Amino acid sequence: MGVLLSAKDVSVEFPAKKVFSQVTLGVNGGDRIGIVGRNGDGKTTLLRVLAGGYAPDGGEVIPKGSPTIGVLGQADALDSRGTVRHAVVGEAPEYTWAADRKLRETVRALISDIPWEALVGELSGGQRRRVDLARLLIQDWDILMLDEPTNHLDMRAIAWLAGHLKDRWQKNAGALLVITHDRWFLDEVALSMWEVHDGVVESFEGGFSAYVQQRVERDRIAQVTEERRQNMMRKELAWLSRGARARATKPKFHLKAARELVANDPPLRDTLELRRAAITRLGKQVFELVGVTVRYGDRTVLDGIDWLVGPGDRFGILGENGTGKTTLLHILSGQLSPTAGRVKTGRTVKAVLLSQQLAELEDVAGDRVREVLGRHKTRLTVDGKSVTTAKLLERLGFAREHLQSFVRDLSGGQKRRLQLLLTLADEPNVLILDEPGNDMDTDMLAVMEDLLDTWPGTLLLVSHDRHLTERITDSQFALLDGRLRHLPGGVDEYLDILAQRAEAQGAAQDAAQAEEQAAQGRPALSGGEAYQAKKQIAAAERRMAALERQREALMRDMDAADPSDYLALGELQDRLQDTQARLTKEEDAWMELSERLDL
Repeated sequence: MGVLLSAKDVSVEFPAKKVFSQVTLGVNGGDRIGIVGRNGDGKTTLLRVLAGGYAPDGGEVIPKGSPTIGVLGQADALDSRGTVRHAVVGEAPEYTWAADRKLRETVRALISDIPWEALVGELSGGQRRRVDLARLLIQDWDILMLDEPTNHLDMRAIAWLAGHLKDRWQKNAGALLVITHDRWFLDEVALSMWEVHDGVVESFEGGFSAYVQQRVERDRIAQVTEERRQNMMRKELAWLSRGARARATKPKFHLKAARELVANDPPLRDTLELRRAAITRLGKQVFELVGVTVRYGDRTVLDGIDWLVGPGDRFGILGENGTGKTTLLHILSGQLSPTAGRVKTGRTVKAVLLSQQLAELEDVAGDRVREVLGRHKTRLTVDGKSVTTAKLLERLGFAREHLQSFVRDLSGGQKRRLQLLLTLADEPNVLILDEPGNDMDTDMLAVMEDLLDTWPGTLLLVSHDRHLTERITDSQFALLDGRLRHLPGGVDEYLDILAQRAEAQGAAQDAAQAEEQAAQGRPALSGGEAYQAKKQIAAAERRMAALERQREALMRDMDAADPSDYLALGELQDRLQDTQARLTKEEDAWMELSERLDL
């Protein structure tokens, strides 16, 4: 498709900061671009400029032709007075959207738990976000721009979204630009990366893993260059200090050789050594749950859980939204008592819960960062070494001037990092983490993982971030129907279980529909007839999808054709009408088959 959009010498400047300075870049057909950078460096501003939602202070954004652009922003523009159905499909009649396979799959994957006739204004922020994402994905766009699309999605929905975006366009067609801190997701969908930093946008080939390798090499070269410059200046200064006679002799430079990039992966955790250290700090027992049950009214959230957590265990807890993960963490931290069963906690356990809501910072919101740090130890042991809290704060992305900031004025990511530092400063021997990666950019996530990777204690993590979960935990468990299930196969096993359960649920629904048809006097299809009907429906959906792609390609050809070439335009119009007629025929056949199955 060639160039879809280009930006030339774009500059953006806010009152207190220059965001971009003469940035030039292009978006081509087939591009799948992941965008990363520190929080506040301009990732969202870049998308807004490219989408035409923000006028740059200098330069211009030039679309090629009239590409359609779909944008998922950080805030939605949904009508709070409208229904979910209206937000997603508008005024389209049911027979139109019910025949759309793409729409049905999107609704099932993202908003199947939200009533179709619910008012948007009564939804939670996460539900509104998912409705807005579904609304966007069911439409056809030449360019799709997504700002943090994985927020409020569980692992299953994130995996579905990655697959959808990979299959959405044919090769070299369409373009995707996505901002996300989810590194697994970036590796799945991105074919190239843009890093936004210091007023520029730097391009890298490949997904997130390839980007990290290339960035390490870039930083190594920059460091070697700076070392050479400093060496030259020191020698120049020494040479000049010797006077005119010395300047008559040509100096000899002996530059230090550049360090080679370490090609191997970082060393793995020494799990055995960490477990030994944890036993020293914790003894032999941490948590023992026996028959733990939690009920809210008629709803059972946790159902007779038996679980043993020992010293040095590093467990990830997986589950869809609303399955009780946070409830389980509150039970372990002592903030909630079970309805039935008991929790036995080791005598030496000092557990700290890092919550999603940043509640730990509420009492110090009116204090300055330096005042808060002054109430804790000045030195901490990290990775077996003693470091100052100020040095650790710097490692977590705080500059010296941030020490004077009030806690309430910090960004969400800064608060999250300060919360982590204060948690470590309390020197717990059990860390309970509930979505610790929220509001963090990819660099800070890597720093946090580095800190937690060698932390000598028991660690329990709830997170939808697959990369984070697999990096800092050794075993995973899933909360399913209120019970806790060990996952020897990790996240892949968990996703397989959910897929099998969804398939079984669909079969049960088919059986229930057959019984209902029989009760109403309508002849129910036999198992073989239903199987054949489903095969025919699947084949019709494939043909409909192919015809839709043909129609879109013909419409693009008509847009690009010479308006004075009436013969070519007439031929394209005839082909378009024929394609539309065939598509209508397939849709009619699909509707007839669906009615037989009562879909």
